[in-house]
Amino acid sequence: VGLQEDESYSLSVLSNKIQINATTDLGALHALETLLQLLQNNGTEFYFPAVEISDTPRFGWRGLMLDVSRHFFTKEEVKKYIDEMARYKYNLLHWHLTDDEGWRIEIKKYPLLTSVSSVRKETMVGHYRDQKFDNKPYGGFYTQDEIKEVIAYASKKFITIIPEIEMPGHAMAALAAYPELGCSKGPYEVGVKWGVYDDVFCPTEQTFSFLEDVLTEVIALFPSNYVHIGGDECPKVSWKNSPFCQELIKKEGLKDEH
Repeated sequence: VGLQEDESYSLSVLSNKIQINATTDLGALHALETLLQLLQNNGTEFYFPAVEISDTPRFGWRGLMLDVSRHFFTKEEVKKYIDEMARYKYNLLHWHLTDDEGWRIEIKKYPLLTSVSSVRKETMVGHYRDQKFDNKPYGGFYTQDEIKEVIAYASKKFITIIPEIEMPGHAMAALAAYPELGCSKGPYEVGVKWGVYDDVFCPTEQTFSFLEDVLTEVIALFPSNYVHIGGDECPKVSWKNSPFCQELIKKEGLKDEH
């Protein structure tokens, strides 16, 4: 959506008419958004200034990222975000659905991801160096039906949603529900402060099966050609201290845990 279509349009505001020319519905939608931005009010009446516009995007990929792991947004708030994206002609929403501080998408095969991983016991407040917390449980998640609803809403605005499922780092929320996926086997808890945690997914066959199951459900939901899996900010501490990982390094002829 969007990336495969002609987004160009022309817009003429004359004294007696407004004319829009576009070869696609998407181009026409962009023209309407521009027209709304041109609307003026002089105190007694609304009017459009006379203008000639010929517009085409410089970049095919124009995205914004929304992190609902650390700060949860309801589906209605996400729709409002999508409205604003359409207004400014963005066409890709990077939906950051999982992280250390919360897992926000229902995975039917792993129900603990919503009952356990979606809630942290408290949240950091103030500056990181203060190490202060609010002592208030915080959570939220989207059912798969809600995910479908938001995707359909975005599609009407010609916006494609790209989901992010973090791995192998930023996995504390998932490990809190399924500690067997970590190298130390826990116990773990959903992250309560911003930053990077040393505990990450352990590269066992069980972990890969879990991730494949999760991605299978995610891919079935989202029409995007891409799923973002993060891959950054993954400390190697737990792999360095894991007998399993060290043996795996030898078995596969790897240089080290990196």
